[in-house]
Amino acid sequence: MSPHHTSDRPSAVRLAQYTKTEQDEILGAGDDPFGVAETGLAWLPKEEHFGIRHNGRLVAHAGLRRLPLTVDGTDLEVIGVGGVAVAPDVRGRGLAREVLTTALSHARTLGPAHALLFCRPPLVTLYERLGWHALDVDVQVEQPGARVVTMPLRTMVTPLREDAQWPGGPVRLRSLPM
Repeated sequence: MSPHHTSDRPSAVRLAQYTKTEQDEILGAGDDPFGVAETGLAWLPKEEHFGIRHNGRLVAHAGLRRLPLTVDGTDLEVIGVGGVAVAPDVRGRGLAREVLTTALSHARTLGPAHALLFCRPPLVTLYERLGWHALDVDVQVEQPGARVVTMPLRTMVTPLREDAQWPGGPVRLRSLPM
């Protein structure tokens, strides 16, 4: 590879940290960078972070967090995916696919059979193109003060193993959403 060669698609890496500063680097400073403030929900921070840097700037991110879930009365764990972000000026270049592929490759090593995310309706088709499937059931999530509410965003899942089948039935996240 010549020293002048630049890849059209920088690769995603695990990040040592991901703070509001890094988020602002991708999305700009703002009170509601993900467009979910109107839900009024409290969210958990992600535990592991993956990102893409381009010309020294963080331009994409995806975070992971192990979560307890009950589906039709059966307790299981999923890997929650959240904080997925691509800087507006570099969208349409496959960076969401790249950062999610790297994050999900790591998620496959953690044990749970599925990953789960919550997204705004306009993003459902993007995630479907990336192999996610929208659940057709309401999902209950915990909130502060021992409240349980119906998640107003679309819940989507993707298998982390070839043999993984999502169980049918009511879904309850036994924590705050991620």
